[in-house]
Amino acid sequence: MAMATTRAEDLIVCYSPKMVTAKGIWKGDNPLDYSIPLVILQMTIVVATTRIMVFVLKPLRQPRVVSEILGGVILGPSVLGRVQGFASTIFPSRSVMVLETMANVGLVYFLFLVGVEMDLTVIRKTGKRALAVAIGGMILPFVVGICFTIVLHDRKPKSLNTATYILLLGVTLSVTAFPVLARILFELKLINSEIGKLAMSSALLNVMCAWILLAFAIATADNDAKSFASLWVLLASVGFVVVCIVFVRPAITWMVGTASEGELLSEFTICVILTGAMISGFITHAIGTHAVFGAFVFGLVIPNGALGVVLLEKLEDFVSGFLLPLFFAISGLKANFASIDSARTWGVLAFITFLSCAGKIAGTMLVTMFLRMPYNDGFILGVLMNAKGLVELIVLNFGKDRKVLDDESFSVMVIVAVVMTAIISPIVATMYKPTRSSVSYERRTLQRALHDGELRLLVCIHTHRNVPAIINLLEASNPTAKSPLCIYVLHLVELTGHASGMLIVHNARKSKHVPTAKNRTQAQSDNIINAFESFEQHSSFVSIHPLTAISPYNSIHEDICSVAEDKRVALVIIPFHKQKTADGGMEGTNPAFGSVNQNLLAKAPCSVGILVDRGLSGSARVAANEVSRQVCVLFFGGPDDREALAYGWRMCENPGISLTVLRFVPGANATLSTMLPTDDPDNPNMLTVEATNSWEKGLDDEYINDFRSKNDDDESIVYTENVVNSSEETVAAIRKLDNYHDLLIVGRGHGVMSPLTTGLTDWSECPELGAIGDILAESNFSSTVSVLVIQQYIGSSQHELTGSPHSTSQSDDELIHRRTWSPKKTDYI
Repeated sequence: MAMATTRAEDLIVCYSPKMVTAKGIWKGDNPLDYSIPLVILQMTIVVATTRIMVFVLKPLRQPRVVSEILGGVILGPSVLGRVQGFASTIFPSRSVMVLETMANVGLVYFLFLVGVEMDLTVIRKTGKRALAVAIGGMILPFVVGICFTIVLHDRKPKSLNTATYILLLGVTLSVTAFPVLARILFELKLINSEIGKLAMSSALLNVMCAWILLAFAIATADNDAKSFASLWVLLASVGFVVVCIVFVRPAITWMVGTASEGELLSEFTICVILTGAMISGFITHAIGTHAVFGAFVFGLVIPNGALGVVLLEKLEDFVSGFLLPLFFAISGLKANFASIDSARTWGVLAFITFLSCAGKIAGTMLVTMFLRMPYNDGFILGVLMNAKGLVELIVLNFGKDRKVLDDESFSVMVIVAVVMTAIISPIVATMYKPTRSSVSYERRTLQRALHDGELRLLVCIHTHRNVPAIINLLEASNPTAKSPLCIYVLHLVELTGHASGMLIVHNARKSKHVPTAKNRTQAQSDNIINAFESFEQHSSFVSIHPLTAISPYNSIHEDICSVAEDKRVALVIIPFHKQKTADGGMEGTNPAFGSVNQNLLAKAPCSVGILVDRGLSGSARVAANEVSRQVCVLFFGGPDDREALAYGWRMCENPGISLTVLRFVPGANATLSTMLPTDDPDNPNMLTVEATNSWEKGLDDEYINDFRSKNDDDESIVYTENVVNSSEETVAAIRKLDNYHDLLIVGRGHGVMSPLTTGLTDWSECPELGAIGDILAESNFSSTVSVLVIQQYIGSSQHELTGSPHSTSQSDDELIHRRTWSPKKTDYI
């Protein structure tokens, strides 16, 4: 190994300044002998190889950093480099410097973007738990790194300070890769879970500590005890940070503030900021630290808001998808696994990997035990904190360049980083079973919501066209001093093409300070938030809390559920995926919206309402704080219809709301026999359905009677019953409804078997609306009447049929129908 290392150190590479561009193959030039065509080919091969590895490892849920490092390993001396002529032709020594320079430029800009994405205010809000996890997860792995330095003591260069050697290896084993962890949590759909939030906060603190230790290690790399260079490096680094905070950040804020309201950032501003990132890297490199340190600090001082969003949109795809893989590939190219030529070294490799993972897990579990977290959560959190990535490779490359690590040590540490990261997703996906953090969260339905307590609603918005109808629905929901409305407004934005899980955002913010520079998404969010905050200002007993969820549409329902459960809301309201056209018809907007609604109905931790807007957005105010609406509840029976009536009941307490309750009652000829596989009266399926329906009918009758007895004297409430014997008569009765009403509220009828709706679901175009809701949403039903379809939360078996009379899953209904309060309009005026 020493001879190989010595030969590598003594290798002299000659560069010809004239061999940059080729004259062409027709003049006898080989393009691979010239710098530009060779670098273009190398970049193409690197990106293609890493993309192939990403595709191959995707079923194993491996983060992209693993695929990119392995892509470099395949192209390096460990695999293809052994093929005769490949390395000398495609990756000759004279070309590595150019490729590595481009890779480091990409690295500088990536760390700049990481700094832009980070919000330093999060550090102040992380609390003691995250700080304890971060420290606990660093100490034991750092001790392992110290032990590793003892094992490799004989290979440590005599010219290197021992403290520097310990710091480099300790940081490599103890740090947690913040961007890699974010991506893992995002792919495992844990980004908004309690353990995900704690892991992200702890990793953020961990990375900050690692940067400080790395800067200190680089600064103390000089072994000359008589030299004060290390002290000057440290002081200069601190001075650079102070200058960025005191002078650079205000200057950038002023530059952005000079733009007119709504004006996009100019190309000059973007150019100045991008140039500032490179200048910052140059300064920190010149004073003795790494160039990425300067770019990272410069990114941290970029003001939060639209400026950061614009920078991410302009740079992230190119930097993360094209330039950054070059850096990981270079690390793989430098790793030569053939240099690990002894069983002892492989034993040390396995030992170090095991101790590093175990130390991280043990340190984290000790802290979580002290915090009284479940053992399983502590173990999973420790596994997540083992994520390795960019910082580790920066340390390793620095160590190899400074001759801290030889080929063998470098290769060993690359393998350790890859293995520790690769095992995370499979282990977490297999073992993690999220614990229910909201045991006391009981008011998951409108029926169960207290009449004299705060009602929490979560409204989801796709575009600004959804806003007016949602606001008018909330306005009609009767906020009062005894029962105010707490409304969480969640703007749903599709995440496409980005690699960083940090783009999943749930930030509440007020719009008193509106950013002047907006991209399209940011401008739309601002308009939506401004509309709801205006509604808050002009309404009484209403509080608005705006949030934004950015996620792929195939998983965004999980973000909605997470927010709903975290905020403990009783009802989620989401728009229908079709909108009214100018001629009164209904046209689809985005087919993915329909899938979001279906997924939400299946997974929601509370009741869900789907709003079909056909003109509810129109104004119907009669006074400053009053509305005039005609609301009709169609009642067929079952928990969903009881939930619909509960919402209508709350609405009718508003002086401007007139409520009609139309109950459909099965006639003497109505039967369920056609719905069952046999007409045998002893069929157990028929007995179960009849028993269930009898029990549900008892709950329906009791709830209806309670409603009628408490509203007998209210002239604005009309109750009628319509006797029908079949689904055909039901459809005919529904189509007779005129356009007098502004809003129809109906239960989805999920899990209810009724002769009044037999066979209707077979022809449903939109099953998420249920049989009746689908009819009401048809284009030929009405052009002016809006529809709200409600599904009541009935417990963990929501996706199954309604339980039997003896089922414990219906405890909510058994409690709900006993409510004894008597609402009066005079109490809420």
